[in-house]
Amino acid sequence: MSRMAASDRRAELLEAAIRVMTRDGVAKATTRAIVNEAGMTLGAFHYCFDSRAQLLERVTETLTERYVAEVRGLFAPHRDIRDSVLDSLHAFWKGFEANPGEHQISYELTQYALRNPGFENIARRQYEIFLAAFASLLELAADNAGIEWTQPVPILARYVHSVIDGLNMTWLVDRNSDHSQAVLHLLADHLLQYARPSAA
Repeated sequence: MSRMAASDRRAELLEAAIRVMTRDGVAKATTRAIVNEAGMTLGAFHYCFDSRAQLLERVTETLTERYVAEVRGLFAPHRDIRDSVLDSLHAFWKGFEANPGEHQISYELTQYALRNPGFENIARRQYEIFLAAFASLLELAADNAGIEWTQPVPILARYVHSVIDGLNMTWLVDRNSDHSQAVLHLLADHLLQYARPSAA
């Protein structure tokens, strides 16, 4: 293996881990399988990461932040709040359908983290990132449309995420995109019940 900076090795190991997990599942993404995929040694792995738990946490953050960044790049606020909400929901959905394998990893990582002591922070961090992203998009949509939410934004963000999370899992099973899109429209309509013109 040619010499490379530690940050480059770390990034390559992360991408190798994602490839192994997408192909074989989280349970089979052992340290040895990951370094073999990356063409590195176990020594290189332990130089870059303190433990497999740290690697899994970074994989979770990488996938979640990558998804959120894509959505932010697609989101275009409108003066009409319904259009803004639908745009943000469709942006999330477009990213999901484009990379179903990576999102399946996210669900596997969540279950793995909850079942294995010492890994709990992986699942917690994953959902913190998603909830913060939904809250940010709800606030951005409200600011651009001149409305305010009548329920606390963190509660609405949790509600939206809960619906999207369940919708994602259902789609992974049945791949029914038409019904999924219909649910997104229902979700947008329901959210509008908690919007009113801004007092400002």
